[in-house]
Amino acid sequence: MQHPREECLVFEGTHPALITREVWDIVQRVRQNRKRPTKMEELNKYSGLVICADCGSTMVLHRAHTMKPTQNNFTCRTYKKAGSEVCTAHYIRECVLDEIVLEDIRRVTAMARDHTQEFAAYICDRQSAELRREIRRQELELSGMKKREAELESIFKRLYEDSVLGRITTEQFQTLSASYVAEQEQLKTAIPQKEREVTKLKATVSGADNFIARAKRYTDIQELTPELLRLFIEKIVVHEKDVKWSKHARQTVEIHYTDIGVVGNLSITKSA
Repeated sequence: MQHPREECLVFEGTHPALITREVWDIVQRVRQNRKRPTKMEELNKYSGLVICADCGSTMVLHRAHTMKPTQNNFTCRTYKKAGSEVCTAHYIRECVLDEIVLEDIRRVTAMARDHTQEFAAYICDRQSAELRREIRRQELELSGMKKREAELESIFKRLYEDSVLGRITTEQFQTLSASYVAEQEQLKTAIPQKEREVTKLKATVSGADNFIARAKRYTDIQELTPELLRLFIEKIVVHEKDVKWSKHARQTVEIHYTDIGVVGNLSITKSA
């Protein structure tokens, strides 16, 4: 006699957590961006984090047995695939990026630990200004959508009256109204979605407290690991050099920290 299979249901929050939510989120971000080991049997600790400022694609790490470790470099993925007609060939050496990121993580976490109140106020003020601009932009978009929805309703009513009064044929009415109806349907979906986005933005609060708490736990950062990078960093945006191919031209690298964004842009002059 076969017994019916019993299903076990697990509900979030009803059992003690084996790991913290923070650790879980870090592991998921590492797993999401982790690629298979290369022929050199090494994983790229920056996988998925380094972004081209021009096209927005991830930058790929180029290395080989024939290259010295100091020659390993990140290059724009779009350029490697499609060439200079789509994006530029800008790159940055891995050892240079290591130096920049490690130095800046130490700088920003030290600010968070040593000047906690000032740091939190700075992040809050900056986010508030950015948030106000974004909310205003989204609200303008929403207002435009609602205005267009009202215009379409008025246009459709006029078309219907013209059809009833014989000013236009049934075929003309169907042809003219088809695109307006499609746009109305699109707005019926887009407007509630935009309203939810505005509400979510208005409910956004500064993540400075979370960042400060992490900074206080990591007081002696000596090495960059995939877990550490994803604990503190959301993405690293690499710009083209001011003078292309120059070994000494300035190159801007923006480090976007988790919860707080960019804490000052890094303009560097490094030998490439």
